[in-house]
Amino acid sequence: MMDGPRSDVGRWGGNPLQPPTTPSPEPEPEPEPDRRFRRGGGSRSFWARCCGCCSCRNVADDDWGPEPSDSRGRGSSSGTRRPGSRGSGVNAAGDGTIREGMLVVTGVDLLSSRSDQNRREHHTDEYEYDELIVRRGQPFHMLLHLSRTYESSDRITLELLIGNNPEVGKGTHVIIPVGKGGSGGWKAQVAKASGQTLNLRVHTSPNAIIGKFQFTVRTQSDAGEFQLPFDPHNEIYILFNPWCPEDIVYVDHEDWRQEYVLNESGRIYYGTEAQIGERTWNYGQFDHGVLDACLYILDRRGMPYGGRGDPVSVSRVISAMVNSLDDNGVLIGNWSGDYSRGTNPSAWVGSVEILLSYLRTGYSVPYGQCWVFAGVTTTVLRCLGLATRTVTNFNSAHDTDTSLTMDIYFDENMKPLEHLNHDSVWNFHVWNDCWMKRPDLPSGFDGWQVVDATPQETSSGIFCCGPCSVESIKNGLVYMKYDTPFIFAEVNSDKVYWQRQDDGSFKIVYVEEKAIGTLIVTKAIGSNTREDITYLYKHPEGSDAERKAVETATAHGSKPNVYANRGSAEDVAMQVEAQDAVMGQDLMVSVMLTNHSSSRRTVKLHLYLSVTFYTGVTGTIFKETKKEVELAPGASDRVTMPVAYKEYRPHLVDQGAMLLNVSGHVKESGQVLAKQHTFRLRTPDLSLTLLGAAVVGQECEVQIVFKNPLPVTLTNVVFRLEGSGLQRPKILNVGDIGGNETVTLRQTFVPVRPGPRQLIASLDSPQLSQVHGVIQVDVAPAPGARGFFSDAGGDSHLGETIPMASRGGA
Repeated sequence: MMDGPRSDVGRWGGNPLQPPTTPSPEPEPEPEPDRRFRRGGGSRSFWARCCGCCSCRNVADDDWGPEPSDSRGRGSSSGTRRPGSRGSGVNAAGDGTIREGMLVVTGVDLLSSRSDQNRREHHTDEYEYDELIVRRGQPFHMLLHLSRTYESSDRITLELLIGNNPEVGKGTHVIIPVGKGGSGGWKAQVAKASGQTLNLRVHTSPNAIIGKFQFTVRTQSDAGEFQLPFDPHNEIYILFNPWCPEDIVYVDHEDWRQEYVLNESGRIYYGTEAQIGERTWNYGQFDHGVLDACLYILDRRGMPYGGRGDPVSVSRVISAMVNSLDDNGVLIGNWSGDYSRGTNPSAWVGSVEILLSYLRTGYSVPYGQCWVFAGVTTTVLRCLGLATRTVTNFNSAHDTDTSLTMDIYFDENMKPLEHLNHDSVWNFHVWNDCWMKRPDLPSGFDGWQVVDATPQETSSGIFCCGPCSVESIKNGLVYMKYDTPFIFAEVNSDKVYWQRQDDGSFKIVYVEEKAIGTLIVTKAIGSNTREDITYLYKHPEGSDAERKAVETATAHGSKPNVYANRGSAEDVAMQVEAQDAVMGQDLMVSVMLTNHSSSRRTVKLHLYLSVTFYTGVTGTIFKETKKEVELAPGASDRVTMPVAYKEYRPHLVDQGAMLLNVSGHVKESGQVLAKQHTFRLRTPDLSLTLLGAAVVGQECEVQIVFKNPLPVTLTNVVFRLEGSGLQRPKILNVGDIGGNETVTLRQTFVPVRPGPRQLIASLDSPQLSQVHGVIQVDVAPAPGARGFFSDAGGDSHLGETIPMASRGGA
């Protein structure tokens, strides 16, 4: 591991973690090891600081909170206080007397089974819930069972309520008279009357609040009024609807909806542009409990119920609450390399275990890094009905001074001045795109919006980012909300090299215009291939439109005249290369110099190698080479530096990444050469094999094989296994694995849902991480079953010790 503390203490924050109001019986995790920006604004609420436009709404304090809580300090998605008596069926006088001739509702059938028409038509049949789950703006059916035949003089009213103080004006108390039409798109009609049963067709508003509503029915007849008591079995979940053209989250491509709303697994890309790694992530948005966890996130800091119909507001608060800073959100970020008090971010294989832990305990889960924050955000937004994808940006800049450039400072001899180098370039950074219209912006900015839950810099005083229109990023319109300057710099800023002069001033000696945001990718629709979406974020590099976007953006930054002092022309080109190597093997790095001039050139070259976290934070230099190279006109020469495993092993950090810094000076022309090249050591995959056919409700077995690539023993090895519809998150402790040893283990699981599924595994130990594997499991329906669902394979097994099936040598 890297010696000494991180050099960028202060980037991430570090106040003591605040527990929920009612302590959980589980131990409180350790706080993040870094500085945390304190919440400001005095009496300003979370939502007022998070979303300035929404804070201007006339929202009563009662609608903000106090935060609803149960016996574990957790919030309630449906609220607690309701007007009037709801304990039993009542008449108008409230004395419980049922008079002869009253129209009494003896029962309600919401047709909520996963195999029923409602769930199938609303694309919610995969949610592992028995309650009715519908998408707004789309009709659904219900059956009312009555005490007598329905007559034309009878009046029936449906009511939906959410929040602590439901109010009609805020959309938290919805009243729908049957047959008369409602307001704002709500209405209900009698589709069919059969004896003492009514089939109602209910239309929800395309702007409805999302969440879990309580439901009741009121009737009025000549004999009096009746009200059905609230019943938890009759609660209704309402979600965003990308299938509804009137919903501002509408997506006009069925294959997009299948991928970005309904797909329960995906690929997340990491590494470097030249050495792209990929891992499968179990989003698990339909797993039992996940929907409640998503709504709990909105409750946790009192997002007003009246604002929960706005996807701009919802996605912004999710970006704040998926990280723990400010508001004790879902995940604790940790980039220190020490994960002894939690889970190594590389060991997670999906979002389900994280979200269910947060729902169960109310405590932030340790630990996450960017791809974990993004994976959880994809789960939450897809679960709530927003088309969302996970996006990786390679060579992602972190601009700390709003200059919209990455500034690197050197002394007179081109030695880095680390105390001035506050900006950093991440090998990769992962965030999210979600699809929606932006009625809060001028026309032309609908479509993909960036949301980033990784806590990097504050926005309106808290750690959140987005939603930000991708179109505004592409054109450098950094004045568009939200957080466009920061995201623009991540993908399309320039790397500017400054050299200190004899008089103490600084001069630009080199501008690297193609170093930032070099490749932006996501999983392709309908396949596991990688899709390049750089063109959505940037005009072609070097084009007039791209230069105009950069210069438009920098004009609004803190250094608007940064390009006024460009250096001289260059005639010596430099290319840096690193051999593709596996963890535990020797490697080679090299620099190719080419003289494009008609004269001889002499280059003094300095190479120095260090390990680096993927965030750009580097360790101490452990190897360096200096060499003077003579180049004839038009000639090329290569400078190499071999690196043995024993040289880099003591310095390794997460993901086996290294940074090669190259600087040079051309004697004849004064040209300065500068380049930073990042590469990584590959880790092996886990091999998964299915042993037999997979059928819903029947036990199935999988075999996992792993070979240790290192000549050292891996200690305290932990496997994780997870797959939506197959296996709830499971942790397997397997002890130690010897150097270059091969191990095999077998695990059984019981599929609970049919169809193509992904079973994902990972391995983690103090000596080796970022090891994972996946297998597709095609699950057949249970014999004779229409829609089998069971928790048979759904239990989480934490900390189970597993004996190895077999061990083998190298």
